[in-house]
Amino acid sequence: MKFIRMYSPVLLLMLGVLLSACTSVNPLASDAAKRQKVMTMHDTTLLKLYDVKPNVSSLIENAPGYAVFSDSNVNVIFASFSGGYGVAVNNITGNKTFMKMGEAGVGLGFGLKNFREVIVFHDEATMNRFVNNGWQFGGHADAAAILNEKGEAIGGEILIGNMTIYQLTTSGLAFQATVKGTKYWKDKNLNQY
Repeated sequence: MKFIRMYSPVLLLMLGVLLSACTSVNPLASDAAKRQKVMTMHDTTLLKLYDVKPNVSSLIENAPGYAVFSDSNVNVIFASFSGGYGVAVNNITGNKTFMKMGEAGVGLGFGLKNFREVIVFHDEATMNRFVNNGWQFGGHADAAAILNEKGEAIGGEILIGNMTIYQLTTSGLAFQATVKGTKYWKDKNLNQY
């Protein structure tokens, strides 16, 4: 226990650096290349989700909008950190808003988990609030493991305040029960085009 207390700040810093390196779009790439990477992730994530839950396709098509995110989560004993990127799509106007996300939490857990998240908005006000304010708070408990050698597994489906959230695990193994704060915000660089 003394070892953990003594080295935890260093371990957390190292994990934060590792996490940010794993979850970000290449900072040296052009903005157009970064947008293309986000849209490629968007397309492949939706295809995987539709393969696992085919009825979600019509739900997304008929919703006012949706968002797709790529996220990596590191959980070390009493702390959890994650970060990622994505895009929110307004089905009414066709506008795409490129976004980032970050999460921090406290609670018991261990592991590293890469996942994709699809958020379906059931009304326009919720979608606009998410894109413009982007906050989400709450407790979170999950267990995720690789389903097969490709590392694909459905993590769950949750209904929260006029949103349905689907999570696909792409790699990793994690067990966690944490209280987290999640922040989604507009990527000011990628939205200037």
